[in-house]
Amino acid sequence: MEKVQKSEEDWRQQLTPEQFQVLRQAGTEAPFSGVLNDAKEPGIFRCAGCGMELFDSDSKYDSGSGWPSFFEAIDPDRIEFIEDASLGMVRTEVRCARCEGHLGHVFDDGPQPTNQRFCINSAALDLEKKDDS
Repeated sequence: MEKVQKSEEDWRQQLTPEQFQVLRQAGTEAPFSGVLNDAKEPGIFRCAGCGMELFDSDSKYDSGSGWPSFFEAIDPDRIEFIEDASLGMVRTEVRCARCEGHLGHVFDDGPQPTNQRFCINSAALDLEKKDDS
């Protein structure tokens, strides 16, 4: 997979301020504030930075956490896992493998079949709705 590399200024021009803060500065949107938290439409969730397909709506579920949650990625090679020891705890950060954009974190308290909860910022995603025809 070819990596997407841009200057900070190029990212600032492409992304909204909220997307830049989340994707490029590893920020987190406030819980229950993201537009995709309650999204129920069938579709594909893409990285808002580079457009790579990351999650299918079939793996989305309501975790009650306040962020869009998925029990698996479309392809594990599209996700990077980074140990995050910030905020006085150890978590696993999730990044887009193509543009290295911060997406959120993954936890081992999700539903079957994976027991994973990918807790992802809405600002890091774009939803491409499936055509019903």
